[in-house]
Amino acid sequence: MTSATLSSAEIAGEADVATAPRSTLLIPGFLLAIAATSIVVGIMWDISWHISIGRDTFWTPAHMAIYLGGVLGGSTCGWLALRHTFLTRRKDDAAVNILGVRAPLGAWVTMWGAVAMLTSAPFDDWWHNAYGLDVKIISPPHTLLGLGMLGISLGALLLGLSHQNRVQDWAGDWLFIYIGGIFIALGSVFVMELTTPNLQHGAMFYEVAAVTFVFRLVSLGVAGRITLPATRAALVCLAMGCLMSWILPLFPAQPKLAPIFHPVTHMVPPPFPLLLVFPALAIDLILKKMDGLVQGWRRVRLSVILGAAFVAVFAAVQWPFSSFLLSPAADNWVFAGNRYWGYESNPGEWAHRFWEVSRDLPNYRPFGGRAIVFSWAIAAMGAWIGLLWGGWMRKVQR
Repeated sequence: MTSATLSSAEIAGEADVATAPRSTLLIPGFLLAIAATSIVVGIMWDISWHISIGRDTFWTPAHMAIYLGGVLGGSTCGWLALRHTFLTRRKDDAAVNILGVRAPLGAWVTMWGAVAMLTSAPFDDWWHNAYGLDVKIISPPHTLLGLGMLGISLGALLLGLSHQNRVQDWAGDWLFIYIGGIFIALGSVFVMELTTPNLQHGAMFYEVAAVTFVFRLVSLGVAGRITLPATRAALVCLAMGCLMSWILPLFPAQPKLAPIFHPVTHMVPPPFPLLLVFPALAIDLILKKMDGLVQGWRRVRLSVILGAAFVAVFAAVQWPFSSFLLSPAADNWVFAGNRYWGYESNPGEWAHRFWEVSRDLPNYRPFGGRAIVFSWAIAAMGAWIGLLWGGWMRKVQR
């Protein structure tokens, strides 16, 4: 008579299967990725709508795309809170308990963002009715809306992180990269007025870029478990910007409000997106060579190196590329050169010149000397925050 026995390796294998972390966040993560995409597409579309057509009814397709993202994100995470609070009894449930209600951390952040977005809707409508047309991106209702959109994109990122860190499969890796790209794209939208090609030889442009993008790229580079995560996320951002720049002009548009200084016959595209993929690649290569999870003075040293790499590489590629964008060679459908002016603009010779670089202008601030050092300092601080936050994100599992 023989008895069946299990080897220690088989026992260990069964134990691994039994205790392997499971995640039910992949589908909600995809839904939040769709919500974040709808928001970014909607806000870029809405900016184009304002400068192509003008102030219109609140119920424009662009507005509906924005608030669809808020409703989808809030509904998805509301369901997660319901499920984790009442329908799940697993003790190892990956959720955060707040006042007796359980939900993943990313769901809590997303629900807050959805509430802020939906609250901003009547505020924005009242603002326009009270103060008339505004084509500025930054206004009080837009600020509240922007905070809500940031909450949803950040919540989606955290939910994707939870799945990536618990399961570590290819779907979770790519979900995190895609949401990371949307997270970068959303930041680029809100600084669009400060990063047009005409400003890309001035000090302010590089300072704004350092504030906006360095901590995003570094944190994604540290938290991502796939090869070159910051570079891949920057490619997603680049693809999103290119698609919007190429697709919007395919649709006819006509201004409805006076004064009309510039004839517009089609939707005005956004400027060609920034070439963030190159500094992102430099950041990824540095993080691959050096440990991104260092602490203390070693983290400070790494931050200084990453900040210098961002400023040097970004200036090396964006400086000549912006000169190309202002040249007649870029005045075409692909690069949208000289085509991003709305109907209230009156583009002339100044539209083909760099601003902030002539001494006869009141805002004279060229990029050189002290401006380079200041941009480096800002980038280093952003890199330090990115290393800190990216290290924390690698631990997020709920």
